[in-house]
Amino acid sequence: MLCAAAFMGGATSRPALATDRVVIATTGGAYDAALRKWWFDPFTVKTGVQVVSVAATNAEMRAKAAAMVKTGNVTWDLYPDGEIQVSSQDHLAIAEQLDSFCVQFKDRQDLVPDACIPAGVRLFSTATLMAYDPKAFVGSQPATWADMWNTTKFPGGRSFPNFDDPWRVMAAALLADGVKRENLFPLDVDRALKKLDELRPSISLWWKTGDQSVQGFREKEYSVGQIWLTRASALKSEGRSIAWSNKAAFLVGDRLTVVKGAPNRDNALKLIAFWLDSPDIQAKVCEALLCTPPSSAAIALMPQAVRDQMPSAQDVRDNIVVPDAKWINDHAAELLEQWNNWIQ
Repeated sequence: MLCAAAFMGGATSRPALATDRVVIATTGGAYDAALRKWWFDPFTVKTGVQVVSVAATNAEMRAKAAAMVKTGNVTWDLYPDGEIQVSSQDHLAIAEQLDSFCVQFKDRQDLVPDACIPAGVRLFSTATLMAYDPKAFVGSQPATWADMWNTTKFPGGRSFPNFDDPWRVMAAALLADGVKRENLFPLDVDRALKKLDELRPSISLWWKTGDQSVQGFREKEYSVGQIWLTRASALKSEGRSIAWSNKAAFLVGDRLTVVKGAPNRDNALKLIAFWLDSPDIQAKVCEALLCTPPSSAAIALMPQAVRDQMPSAQDVRDNIVVPDAKWINDHAAELLEQWNNWIQ
């Protein structure tokens, strides 16, 4: 642990008050369990501050946070939001700006340069990718988005997310249709939806939550699906038949957002500082969820077998798509409108 005590402001030298707590929203399931075991509970042991987690989908988090700020009835302190969303004007309107808080981390050589920015603090990076049941196929295994569309060679049901940022489903469709990675943005929405029309009869689940996405694999509702790497990793840790392809992946990240007017703002900042100051804790969380932590020191602590499963620099260079956040934010409303019209 590096310098948590410097920020904790003496929190470890006094008994915690009975009302000392911080409320954080998470997507529940294996995600919440890993954060609870390796981050929340150790934080409580060190500070006496209780961490209360509430489960919600990503779309629900954004809507709930916006409603709380608008009405002035803020009951959450923080939540993880997507790397793309945190740069939007809608996000900036409901988030505490962390300029002064971030100063203490500006010279930390182990942290990625944007670990702490005014709009939010990096929780970790991961991928949204194509996962599949390797036992469902004889011979070759699916590796690309085009393979996901090939239901003759790779039979079985399919799954995709259906929430308020449909760009990743559209992008997968365009890549399956032969669009080159470097030409992906701006998205050709009409072409993407036309390509999705081809696969629509085989889509057995449009999932809303990470738990739904993995439950569908457990129950063999589909053989190939677009899910989060953190959830695919959780399935693998259960001993399930699951594999994934870094050739069919989008690199995304989560940032910790402090809600404007958070009732336990100071405790929220302590929890975030504890995260950034604890490479050992980052390593344990990301070992469980197969994510990339913000600290290089944390990566060094992770077992080599785990690091070998993470997207490599070569994967990022040659295959993985890093989305155009500005374009997605600038066109978020029209993307969602077109998506909702199509999905009905």
